[in-house]
Amino acid sequence: MFCLRDFIGFILSALFLIKFSHGSEIINGREVKPHSLPYMALLESSTPLCGGILIDPKWILTAAHCKKIKTVLLGVHSIKEKKKEQQFRQIRKVKRSVPHPCYDSKEKNNDLMLLKLDKAVKQTKWVTPLKLNKVVKEPAAGSVCKVAGWGKTKMDASTMSDVLMSTNVTVIDRMKCNSKDYYNLAPYITRNMICAGWNGKIKADTCQGDSGGPILCNEDLVGVTSFGRDCGIQNKPGVYALLTEDNLNWVKKTMKKTLLQ
Repeated sequence: MFCLRDFIGFILSALFLIKFSHGSEIINGREVKPHSLPYMALLESSTPLCGGILIDPKWILTAAHCKKIKTVLLGVHSIKEKKKEQQFRQIRKVKRSVPHPCYDSKEKNNDLMLLKLDKAVKQTKWVTPLKLNKVVKEPAAGSVCKVAGWGKTKMDASTMSDVLMSTNVTVIDRMKCNSKDYYNLAPYITRNMICAGWNGKIKADTCQGDSGGPILCNEDLVGVTSFGRDCGIQNKPGVYALLTEDNLNWVKKTMKKTLLQ
């Protein structure tokens, strides 16, 4: 697959050295009703690392920067309550990781990855895929959308949240997000990304531990948590990899291509 990188983004990535946090904590979030988001996946390397979305009995969609994921846990609400949640949980190993072919870690563009599970999940009340059947229209600035994850709940917290949290974020105009008062083109917020953050004066954000989790607008999956600068800063909102038509086609083609592999 040929990748045409944005020239401005490429040049600026070489000029600026900035501290970013991949994923973020759910800032000003609330605990979700247990198992009300049955497509949520907790991804582990040696410890819990990222979130993900079950989009097919054998496939997880997450962020490409969530590297070396070995285990996927589904049907989880409380990370520590392994015994209590045993009847709800399904654990799968990752058979194959497929990052987006145009993912650029410096420009943070196309931060998407598919994980193929070693065995299909059994669909239950607690574990159900979120189907990607259509191209969703890019949410307009001002749209209120939902994010979820097990990320930290305070910027200085040493551990992730034990329970699944959620909050509402407001979509910010891409031009505004690229402006001097926001990301100042470092990195360049491309058409493959959307920014979303504070709702008026109410802090709302995602950061460490929430990477790879969903952003949903009108209950439709529109993107995946990608990066931010620190967490909960008003003019440095969370940035999400957008499920454009091209990206959705990549997801579908990849799943079909590796169906028998």
